[in-house]
Amino acid sequence: MKSFNISLDTVEKVKDFSESINKFDGELDIVCGNYVIDAKSIMGIFSLDLKNPLILNANDISNMEEFEKSISKFMV
Repeated sequence: MKSFNISLDTVEKVKDFSESINKFDGELDIVCGNYVIDAKSIMGIFSLDLKNPLILNANDISNMEEFEKSISKFMV
């Protein structure tokens, strides 16, 4: 498992993030405080407090380098 600190503080960032990660197979979760949601669920993302940075946990991603490049603009 690999973890990334990300920021999704606008609606546009959430949409762009969702499009970027849905291209990859594997288990992706977002952690916000006590909540853990499926990162591929745009409705789940919008249920979180997006003012603060989030933690993205990535498991079983086949091409981690490409994945990291695709989410680099969301990293903090």
